[in-house]
Amino acid sequence: MLRTLLLGSTLILVACGSPTPQNENPSTAVIPAAPAPGFVSASTKSANDDLAKRLPLSDQQDFEDASRGFLAAITAPAIRDDAGNPVWEIAQYDFVQGPAPQSVNPSLWRQGELVAKHGLFEVSPGLYQIRGYDLSVMTLIEGNTGWIIIDPLTNVETAKAALKLANDTLGERPVSAMLYTHSHADHFGGAKGILPDGAGDVPVIAPQHFSNEAVSENVLAGNHMTRRATLMFGSTLPRSATGHVSSGLGPGLPRGNVSLILPTEELGAGITEKTIDGIRFEFMDMGGTEAPSEFIFYLPDFKALHTAEVVSGTFHNVLTLRGAKSRDALAWSQGIDAMLAEYGAKSDITLASHHWPKWGTERVQSHLKNQRDIYRYVHDATLRAANSGAGMVEAAEAMEEPEFLAQDFGARGYYGTLNHNSKAVYQHYFGWWSGVPADYHKLPPEASAVKYVAAMGGADAVLRTGIMAYEAGDYRWAAEVLNHLIFAKEGGQPAKDWLAATYEQMGYQAESGAWRSYYLTGAQELRVGLVARNATNPGSADVLRSVPTRTLLDAMAVRFDGSKVSKTPKSINFIFTDTDEVFTVEVNRSTALARPSLSDNPAVTLTLTRTAFNKLLGQQAEFADLMKTGEIKLDGTPLAARDYLTALETPELWFNIVEP
Repeated sequence: MLRTLLLGSTLILVACGSPTPQNENPSTAVIPAAPAPGFVSASTKSANDDLAKRLPLSDQQDFEDASRGFLAAITAPAIRDDAGNPVWEIAQYDFVQGPAPQSVNPSLWRQGELVAKHGLFEVSPGLYQIRGYDLSVMTLIEGNTGWIIIDPLTNVETAKAALKLANDTLGERPVSAMLYTHSHADHFGGAKGILPDGAGDVPVIAPQHFSNEAVSENVLAGNHMTRRATLMFGSTLPRSATGHVSSGLGPGLPRGNVSLILPTEELGAGITEKTIDGIRFEFMDMGGTEAPSEFIFYLPDFKALHTAEVVSGTFHNVLTLRGAKSRDALAWSQGIDAMLAEYGAKSDITLASHHWPKWGTERVQSHLKNQRDIYRYVHDATLRAANSGAGMVEAAEAMEEPEFLAQDFGARGYYGTLNHNSKAVYQHYFGWWSGVPADYHKLPPEASAVKYVAAMGGADAVLRTGIMAYEAGDYRWAAEVLNHLIFAKEGGQPAKDWLAATYEQMGYQAESGAWRSYYLTGAQELRVGLVARNATNPGSADVLRSVPTRTLLDAMAVRFDGSKVSKTPKSINFIFTDTDEVFTVEVNRSTALARPSLSDNPAVTLTLTRTAFNKLLGQQAEFADLMKTGEIKLDGTPLAARDYLTALETPELWFNIVEP
């Protein structure tokens, strides 16, 4: 079957599924259509088969651990929000079982089957976990008077459903305490599902600096991080053997509403001993490892070590694909070593905020040692290469898999990888630049892509080069070549289809769930465009109320387009009557800089409450309406306030990433 396409400036015939004849003149050869979605190449089959031969995939220990103590599961087809919309489909990962299909890395398939196991599990009498209904895991401890909840999942709906499952199965108990192990939203976002009316008299305990860190990471750069997260977690992908099968860290990221109840107590540095509802805890501060604010804890009465997310059932991200500040792999390794030295020999059980527990002191110690060593290895090996002259990419390419990873699935790269974590270590010490002069001030992608395509002989030649690389199984080179064509805005849909096919094979081979989702979402967007889907809402009223006022003003400055204001610099005073805070924002054609003081000569002074300010920023009320109700009082030139507020842009979430 032939179809006619205009490729660049050349009219060509496309033979669907036909290879390019090797003896034909390249300038007149028919360019084949890209393989259909879901096609698995011989190179991908071979790569996945080779990995399967190297790993003890038949080892059943993790399956026994992940199933141990099962008590009950949610029987409804979905967890739904108040409007009846599903936020988590219960059976969405039921297909991940049995032998791995050729379209999935067999090691990732194994991990996906394990994290898809869902329900309420007894870890030890009085100690329970609810797994498989969220990216993260909720732990419950039976205190003297009620449930002690550790990490209330990502959003209100999944947390509420998890607590109901526990109460229905084990008998209803009040919540006597709630603990956040660290400052990432998948460990606090469901707080209002546990305590719908707020903390009240219930202690809410967190590590030091939690309140600041929990709300600050995503405020300034949140829009870009959220967009990247849709690729990293495969938010728009179907749950299938050719789509999303696992995030590696957990099954997937739920949709729904994120909430926050600020802690009633933040613990200090070092080790803190505390009794909560009759249960003894020993908290060890781990801030600056996996999260800027984090603790782990030991339960002497259970001989159980809860490692939060410092140690889990995978090699984690030193720099996450969604974007964040790079983490300190050396401090991370040292933190694990400290908990190993303090609690390794005392612990019969280790459990965490993701994955499933392990039982037996020897297994606890082995798990901690290998986790410690993988972070230390990627740190030391990267610096050793860099100190010998390697750049970031070269150092990452030099990473060889340590021998213990061939036996320990719990330290393999189902989330983070040796390659991108090595680059994160390099960035941590040396920044984004490799040291090569030509890399320092490179052309932007769209400009350089046009020049690359021209230098390589035009769009047809580039497309053929990419196809040849694809057919040779050289997918990284194929992606690089074809990406130039896309960013030069040449090649039309055939070029997009071939790059999509390339990304697909890279995704099918990926052991990291995050890598697979990123590649497959990239392929999806090239083929059909952006597929907007409701995602977890990180900007709820609860979270907004918790953001410090100065941080909010700084976030507004990020949205400020100075070209939209008058050329005359001005100062705008803000007086917050309920928080006793004052700020002046100096507005000019470049910046809108906030300072915690008042200007002596403001163009306008706004007197208001943080509640009114939150309504304004959350788009729950218009400025004029708040003026009418008296929630905002204005003294000075109204035009100055309007000038500033109308210069604030609202960024679009679904911007292009895989295309220009």
